[in-house]
Parts: sequence; structure tokens; C-alpha cells
Amino acid sequence: MVEYIDIIRVVVIAFIITLVSGPIVIPMLKKLNIGQNVRDDGPKSHLTTKSGTPTMGGIIIIFSLVITALTSGLLNRDMYVLVLSTIGFGLIGFIDDYLKIKNKRSLGLKAYQKLIGQVVLAVILAIYQSNTSMLGTKVIIPFFENKYLDLGMLYVPFIAFVVVGTVNSVNLTDGLDGLASGVTLIVSSFFGLVALNWGMDSISIFSAALTGACLGFLVHNAHPAKIFMGDTGSLALGGAISAIAILLNLPLIIPIVGGIYFAEALSVIIQVISFKLTGKRVFLMSPLHHHFELKGWKETKVVVVFWSITVVLSLIGVISLS
Repeated sequence: MVEYIDIIRVVVIAFIITLVSGPIVIPMLKKLNIGQNVRDDGPKSHLTTKSGTPTMGGIIIIFSLVITALTSGLLNRDMYVLVLSTIGFGLIGFIDDYLKIKNKRSLGLKAYQKLIGQVVLAVILAIYQSNTSMLGTKVIIPFFENKYLDLGMLYVPFIAFVVVGTVNSVNLTDGLDGLASGVTLIVSSFFGLVALNWGMDSISIFSAALTGACLGFLVHNAHPAKIFMGDTGSLALGGAISAIAILLNLPLIIPIVGGIYFAEALSVIIQVISFKLTGKRVFLMSPLHHHFELKGWKETKVVVVFWSITVVLSLIGVISLS
């Protein structure tokens, strides 16, 4: 049975691996000229402060997470699914990053290409969970003790929608130094404690490894960032978080504890719909973090505020399950 000391040990190991890997990987990426191509329509300050910074740093997170998880001694089907989900979505992001660097532009894979890959992985995850979980096609309803929603035939498409939505929301959140990694380490800490409390050892250990990997990466990614995670990292993190939530039968809690992810994605949707229907923009720029930047907030303030909100949302998540 996993105890708190085991969780701490895993967090520390993942943290150290990521911390040590940074000074090795960052110079290698610089030599290979694997630098960030900043979007032309983004904040003007990013063109000078972020352009050229090594990207694809997500490989550090994935390496640390996978090594820590696979050497934890808790290898079962759930652990393998969590690892493969992370690697699978990370691979899509890696290909996307590679094409961006090769073509020297801020766009890599076409939207439909990324979507196809994500949907396939999401459907596999949904089918696995519906066939192995004791709850079958039921999901837990937050704030209602011992209440479940049986999705029946809608389970697979619903879970696929949640997974794809979560993955892309995490991707949109990755726009400022330390934002996505910081928010994700808080969210993964929440899921890790829930899994530990419920006796789901492999999920708690994996969540702890994810927390440690994000914490270690934050050392390299905090403002001013020495490296960006790229789509390699953001899609991998999205794949990891969504897989954890699905295996815990908690897809409905993602909009709560992952409220920042949700807000970032929603801001983009609102912006696009508003502009197409009225020709006007609701936000100065989307995703949401860019709006606050253009409002005059310093990058570090936006990041810390979003972290703080995630802590509060995670506490609300705890209350919703008690």
C-alpha cells in the first residue's frame, strides 16, 4: 500500500531527474537550433523576449515522468495506460514541433491531422476504461456523495470529447513562462492526493511523478524561461492529466480543478465566435493570458494569479468529493 512517504520519494526523484536533465538537454537543443517560432499576431514583447528560446523541452518532462513511473515498482495495466497516453499525445506534439522548426514557422501539423491522432488515442482510452473499470460507463458526479451518471452508449464519445478538449486546453494554456507547468503540477497534486485517499496506488504514484517532473521543469521554465515545453510537453501533460481523470472516473471534475485550462479554451472559442458573428473581439487577445498581458499585467503576475486560482479550484475540488 502506498503511503505519503512513497509519494514524497517519487516527487523528489522525478524532480531531480528533470532538474539534472535540463542543463544537458538545453545546450543540445541550442546547438541543433531548435528555437521557438513566436506567432506573428501574438504580443509584440514576445517577438524579442521569447523568439529563439529552445523549445521541445517537453521531452525532459516525458523522460522524467516515464522513468520515475516505470521504476516505481507499481507496474500494472493502469500505469501502462497512463504512460502510453502521455507518450502518445507527446508524440503528436513532437511531430508538430519538429515541423514548426523544419519549416521555420509557428504552425506545424494541420489542425485536422492533430485532431485525428488525438481522437484515436482518446477513443482507445475511453474503451479501455469502460471495459476495465468497476463503474463501467458510469462517472462520478462532483458535489453529490455516491452519485453517478451512467452515460451508456454515450460514454466513449463523451470521454473522447473530454480528453481531446483537455489536451488542447492545456496546449492553449502554454503561452507564458511557467504557466502550464505550474498549473499542471497543482492539478496533478490534487489528483495524486485523491488517488492516494481512494487506495488507487498506481495512479497516485504516476500523479506524484507528474508533479515532480513539472516542478523540476519549472526551474528551467520559470520567467525568464531557459526552455519552452513546446507542443511536445503541453500535449503530453494534457494526455497525462486527462488519462488520470478518466481512470479515476472523474472527467466531470476537470472543468473545476482545471478551471484555468477551461477558461483559456473558452476565451478562444468566445473570441472566434464573436469576431465571426459581429466583427468585434471580446478580449484584447486570446487565449485569456494574453488579454491580461495587453491590459498591462506583467507576465509574472498573470502566471502567479493563475496558479493561485488553480490552488483555490483544487480546494473546491476536494470539497466536491468529500
